[in-house]
Amino acid sequence: MKKWHERREQLLRRAGTSGFGLVIDLEFSHGEVLPTIAKAYPQVDWVFLNNKINGDNIASVLFNEQDSSYLAGALAAMMTTQTGNPKINPDKKIGVIGGTKSVGIDKFLSGYIQGAHDVDKDVQVLTAYSNSFGDPAKGTQLADTMFQQGADIVYQVAGGTGAGVIQSAKKNNHYAIGVDDNQDKLAPGYVLTSVLKRSDLAVQKVVDLYAGGQFPGGRTITLGLNEGGVGLTDFQYTKQDIPQAVQTKVDDLRKKIASGELKVWNVVDQGYPAWLNG
Repeated sequence: MKKWHERREQLLRRAGTSGFGLVIDLEFSHGEVLPTIAKAYPQVDWVFLNNKINGDNIASVLFNEQDSSYLAGALAAMMTTQTGNPKINPDKKIGVIGGTKSVGIDKFLSGYIQGAHDVDKDVQVLTAYSNSFGDPAKGTQLADTMFQQGADIVYQVAGGTGAGVIQSAKKNNHYAIGVDDNQDKLAPGYVLTSVLKRSDLAVQKVVDLYAGGQFPGGRTITLGLNEGGVGLTDFQYTKQDIPQAVQTKVDDLRKKIASGELKVWNVVDQGYPAWLNG
């Protein structure tokens, strides 16, 4: 563990002494040491994604992943009762698999569960953690178990482990929900949708601000539905499976969240809700 701490500090110090004016960091574990490093290299502007890090020359970028996860949960809850679809069974069960039990991951899970229960309080949401972000075999195993228990849609929030969840959905003739990137094409017709997080948009935004002499040091930028920072894919391979009424309802919920009429619980700011045991 000590060597890992030393390696990440060495990496950041190397970035600080390499003549860069702007350094963007997406490695979550670096958040512990970045305040010290940024203070030691005040001539560098630092950007940290997915967590709020204090520092006059650090800009933090957060995403409202709970909002897009809410939409995914609402969609899954409506789809799990659709008869006549061979990928859907009679049970009112859906699932979600997180990589690790942590605030950053539970932000997704909480939104998903809230969205599902707001649509149908009788829908059961199975939850599990893989404790890994790079083990597709574990993802397959966990998803297989959920499908065997009656779930017909499983949301993966487990990085590379989630590839196994998608493989399991195809093997079991059910649906997965992807995360971060558009994963619909990984198993066309078996990935109901993907919950997008536009890190590329965040990088473009801070680079543009930096280039314009307006670097937001000491501030936090939050990207949500209104900014296009989060959202769902456009159902390229599954639109024919999703009734128009369901698509309309999801879009209506999106508009209500974007306008502030509908509030989605944020684990980071509000702690753990009753529906997600912290």
